[in-house]
Amino acid sequence: MRFIGKTVVITGAGNGIGKGIARGFAAEGANVVIGDIDKGSGKRFEEELLGLKASALFIPTDIRDESGIQNLFAEAASRYGTVDILVNNAGISKFHSFFDMTPEIWDEIIDTNLRSVFLCSQAAGRIMKDNGGTIINIASTRAFMSEPHTEAYSASKGGIVALTHALARTLGPYQITVNCISPGWIETGDYENLSAVDHSQHVSGRVGKPHDIARTCLFLADPLNDFITGENIIIDGGMTKKMIYEE
Repeated sequence: MRFIGKTVVITGAGNGIGKGIARGFAAEGANVVIGDIDKGSGKRFEEELLGLKASALFIPTDIRDESGIQNLFAEAASRYGTVDILVNNAGISKFHSFFDMTPEIWDEIIDTNLRSVFLCSQAAGRIMKDNGGTIINIASTRAFMSEPHTEAYSASKGGIVALTHALARTLGPYQITVNCISPGWIETGDYENLSAVDHSQHVSGRVGKPHDIARTCLFLADPLNDFITGENIIIDGGMTKKMIYEE
């Protein structure tokens, strides 16, 4: 129960990886603030955590909306007194043909995935600067490798990695650490339906699960690890270290 009395805000915590991260912090005693645009999933997850005697609060949030972000942090601080940890997890995965992508599609992906990280970090930093804190950004291995027609998504995730070390420099004097996690294939659906080939292409021998990312978040948020800042940690079962040749 390392985080009793600590408050963590997690964006996109109603589903997927964010949900796994929230469960990890709830199990360690944190006050978990669920920020998500999906009101149904967010409310159901809040009720699930409360049923487990965890401290949880769901705040409907559209991270593309600056006023919504301000409201998220104002309500979190009002309920719990402060915000100690922020996990910038929310984002969208949209891939479009390079030749057909419009500026509107590009802006939607960049605003959702990258602009929101800046705005949420700014709002959290204003609260944390008096007592210190932790910011963890969720990027992707697609910041470092690509498939065709992933330009906007890859750019948004690469931007998160760069923003991480910039924020670490800016917020360091306030005892705020800022780090980044780049997940590889993390299965948030039916894990049992994955094939042997899916697992075997990983050096680790398996596809990742949300709790793999949650454990890394708990590690980075632990005050004993405050000497780590400005870093990006790749959690991908070794996929980006494989040398691949056509046979």
